[in-house]
Amino acid sequence: MNQDMSQNTNEKIPVSVFIIAQNEEQHIARVINSCKDFDEVIVVDSGSTDNTKQIAESLGATVVHNDWPGYAKQKQYAMSLCKHEWVLNLDADEELTSEFIQEIKNFIQQDHFVALKCRRNDLFLGRFFPTSIRLPTNTRLFKKDHIQYYLDNLVHEGPEIQGKTKHTSVYFKHYGYSDIETLNKKYEYYSTLKAQEKFNKGKKASRLKLLLVAPLEFIRVYFIYRYCFAGLRGFIFAKLSAHYAFLKEAKLYSYHQRQKHSRTQDSEKAKNQ
Repeated sequence: MNQDMSQNTNEKIPVSVFIIAQNEEQHIARVINSCKDFDEVIVVDSGSTDNTKQIAESLGATVVHNDWPGYAKQKQYAMSLCKHEWVLNLDADEELTSEFIQEIKNFIQQDHFVALKCRRNDLFLGRFFPTSIRLPTNTRLFKKDHIQYYLDNLVHEGPEIQGKTKHTSVYFKHYGYSDIETLNKKYEYYSTLKAQEKFNKGKKASRLKLLLVAPLEFIRVYFIYRYCFAGLRGFIFAKLSAHYAFLKEAKLYSYHQRQKHSRTQDSEKAKNQ
């Protein structure tokens, strides 16, 4: 009997973890080590020039190369490589807690839901945020046959769920916003992608939104999402979030101005011919 109990204890969780990565040697070991209880870990690498691939392979992950097609398409491809019905998507700069792993064990034994919406706790300026704030949520665990990534989304590529989703208060850890410089670089990059995505979908820039988006976003994050409970760190984070919201709208406006200018030039050329 003791032998059977030991065997059950050591049995891997029948979930495939998939991670997309490029040049993540500072993070990749942490996330893979936190996934050791799962039966399969797949890393899709888009061309790392550091030791990401070697570290991941040394820790038992299956590493597959795929040239970068964009966030949503890369995640869709990575998911297609998974052998299990239940799949867990993680970023290279994240980490599971023991409480979160236990939540997954309990969840996949149920048959009422097809996805689990999880809370994410960001490391920022040396500490994680208190759980008294409203932590951001991400749908990360799901049955792969019930979801499809929004392939037109260039960033923040959440999956489209076909079925019932459960919310959990248990969180996983995120290290990608650890300092102001790193967060600003991501916001600069993401805002460009988001503005381009909106432009591609024909969304118009709004002068009113340009004026109001930053103060409204600050109020939303600092007061409604309760980052005020995180002291000065919460204030700084809310201000940076407000700036990110402004950048997205400002860049969308600039794309339309550029398009307008280009059309004017084309019209002038046509008149002069």
